[in-house]
Order: sequence, then structure tokens, then C-alpha cells
Amino acid sequence: MPVSFIKMHGLGNDFVILDSRLNGFTPTPDQIKRIADRNRGVGCDQVIVLGPAPNKNADVNMGIFNADGSTAGACGNATRCVADLEMNARAVNNVAIQSPYDVLQAHRNSTLITVDMGIAQTEWNSIPLSKHIDTLSIDVAIKGLPPAVAVNMGNPHAVFFVSDVEKMDIATFGKQVEHHSLFPARTNVEFVEVKSRTQMRMRVWERGAGITQACGSGACAVMVAAVRRGLTDRKADIILDGGVLSMEWLDNGHVLMTGPVATSFTGELSDDLLNGT
Repeated sequence: MPVSFIKMHGLGNDFVILDSRLNGFTPTPDQIKRIADRNRGVGCDQVIVLGPAPNKNADVNMGIFNADGSTAGACGNATRCVADLEMNARAVNNVAIQSPYDVLQAHRNSTLITVDMGIAQTEWNSIPLSKHIDTLSIDVAIKGLPPAVAVNMGNPHAVFFVSDVEKMDIATFGKQVEHHSLFPARTNVEFVEVKSRTQMRMRVWERGAGITQACGSGACAVMVAAVRRGLTDRKADIILDGGVLSMEWLDNGHVLMTGPVATSFTGELSDDLLNGT
């Protein structure tokens, strides 16, 4: 049976979405790398694999795979895309998605989708870090970088607040921090310039994907880090390379993310691509 896919994006953070409920197909790590290849495959930041919900608390299961074939624990922009697909298919405005991290609740508000991304984790061993250290001020000892704030949103994040984010060498610093010894599971890396109490500018290096146009879980981590540092209110807009996400860190620890999604195109994966020929 042909393997169909949907190409979607949230603010330019793009995904190839496969529905294993239709054909039972789950790609191998090598196939994921070929699918994600922007020269020889479809091209994407992550491959998303949908499956049956594991229990009655969710409507669909979502597996997340980085472009390098590794697994990811969370992806906010992909969650909004999956929510859009499931809500359209069911003709509803609310859906529960089983992610690797937790069951995430999503709802549609006009043209935007809001996802409750769960509770932010800020303890050193939940990031995880390789040693007991204050997660509000982590010195990575890299010239040009200030101390970071570490947050886990189902995946690890290191947030750096800088004076001019446009001048940051995201590729160099991002790769260095992702593979830093303090982060045994590697980490996503966010560079943030605070514009006001209700607005921030963010650029991101994603673990296993590199520079992307947007990162939903990263925006969640930035919201939490900014509030912990006393830099912003608990509700703010975050301007990414691909657009704007509206964020809120609730008093109960949950982080809400609101933003758009779009479908780029649909198609079928060829045998040549899947077999590497």
C-alpha cells in the first residue's frame, strides 16, 4: 500500500506527517533521515508518526522524530499541526494528543490553535543536567554566552538572554551548547532578546535538527525562563524567525501556546526513497 504523507508547518517549523493508522507503516531511523533530507527527500525539521491512542484519555498518539533520526519528547508546533488534522477529521474544536511527554489538550480558537503543553520542569535532574547545579544560572563557559536558564518541556532547553539576538552566531553557539557535557541527553538552545514585559524575540537551534524557523516547546521554555528571571509578565508574545507565538505560564505550572498552522502539500513516499535506492 502506498505510504501517503502530509507536509505541514507551524511558523515555518515544518513536518512530514505519516499516519500509521492508515497502513501500519512506521519509518526506521534511516528512512526518517531520508524523508527529512531537503535535497533527496521531502524535507522537514521533524517526521511525525500518528498512531492509535494508547488509552481513552487521548484521541491519537504522536511520535516525534528529528531530522537525524533520533526521537524527541515534545514538539509544540507539530502538536498544533496534529491537533488541526484531528479536529478537522472529527469535526470538533477540542482534541487530546498523546505525546511522548504527556497527554496534551488542544483547542481551536478561530484560526489559531492553543495547546496546553504541560507542566514545566526546572529541577536539575529533570532537565537533565550532568550535575547538581542552579538551573536559573548555568555557566557553560563558552566565550560570548551569558549564564543560561534550563527548562524541560518534555525535552531539554537551554535559554540564553542576550542584548542583540540578531547578532548571535546561532549555528556555532547552538551546536556547541547542544553537545555540551552538562547536557547528557543533548539540548535545544534558545537565544532571546527581551523587548518589553510582554514581548520577546527568540531564535533557536533545535537538538537533532539545527536552526529552525520556530520551536513551540522552545517558546514555552523561554516563557518560563523569562518569568523565573523576573524579565517579563506571565503572558507574552514571542517573535520567532517564522512568526509569532502567544505564550502564557499559568500559576499551576502549565504552559499554554497559541499559534497558527498551515498545510503545504500532500503526496506519497516512493519506494526509491524508503529503500534508499
